Amino acid sequence: MNRPILTIVVPCYNEEEVFTETSFQLTAVVKELINERLVSSESTILFVDDGSKDSTWSLIEKESCSNLFVKGLKLARNVGHQNALLAGLEAAHKQSDCVISIDADLQDDISVIRTFVEKYWLGYEVVYGVRDSRETDTFFKRTTAVGFYRFMNKLGIQLVQNHADFRLMSKRALGELMKYKEGNIFLRGLVPLVGFRSAEVTYDRKERTAGESKYPLKKMLAFAFDGITSFSVAPIRLLTLLGGASFLFSIAFGIYALIQKYLDHTQIGWTSLILSIWLVGGLQLMGMGLVGEYIGKIFNEVKQRPKYAIERDLYTKHSLDKQKDLLMH
Repeated sequence: MNRPILTIVVPCYNEEEVFTETSFQLTAVVKELINERLVSSESTILFVDDGSKDSTWSLIEKESCSNLFVKGLKLARNVGHQNALLAGLEAAHKQSDCVISIDADLQDDISVIRTFVEKYWLGYEVVYGVRDSRETDTFFKRTTAVGFYRFMNKLGIQLVQNHADFRLMSKRALGELMKYKEGNIFLRGLVPLVGFRSAEVTYDRKERTAGESKYPLKKMLAFAFDGITSFSVAPIRLLTLLGGASFLFSIAFGIYALIQKYLDHTQIGWTSLILSIWLVGGLQLMGMGLVGEYIGKIFNEVKQRPKYAIERDLYTKHSLDKQKDLLMH
């Protein structure tokens, strides 16, 4: 078996504070894998700039000139972490035998990358990096994350618990992933659907080396909600059940009111009436909003707009050959 060409895909958004250290450490990992003859000398690190507003792209360009392992892909605008990661995976799929995705903040333990590759040699086509613990997370984030995975499993959405986007995928597995054309990307849910032989590698998540998290509470909640509505219609069914329960409760309450009237125990008042109106009105608005969310997803899907646009490409063979021709002339 020939040594596989490995590409490490790293989506970046305003990562100037961590880029130099990330590039240094990942380069050391790739060199070590090459020296141990686990991967090909053509292996690379692909940094995908997701429309950063700082100097991230200029650092990528500069590093790519002095470091043969570093390549870059600059997106025309910010399209979000999942789409930026997908852009890198699609580009790497064309020139790699296996691809590892990892965030730029170095919180994922890069020492297990070697284990990922060893699993690939053993025939595994998808290798998931799974956090052994969440001690570095806040109590709120740790609790909500556990609740999210349990809720998703209850809905029938099979996710790898405590797995983010730190994984290895073979060329064949990536090829199957590329066949999923939906616009609402939730890779943590899509990758398990691909199938193939898979393995899990546990690791301890580290503190962020520098910079700030790109996933504040608002984005985390939006990400979780998007994942739920992209893979399950259970929330709509739950709303239907809630509506049915409310209807039954109304019938029971109506019977109770008639009995009270028959016994002449009724009192004229508006409290129960107002509470009922607010309850039913709130349920109706929630239902309309939830249905609207699904209709909005359909609206976005049928337009079939491109998920991203590439402004600069320092990775693909065609673009690199073009750069060499320009330098020669």
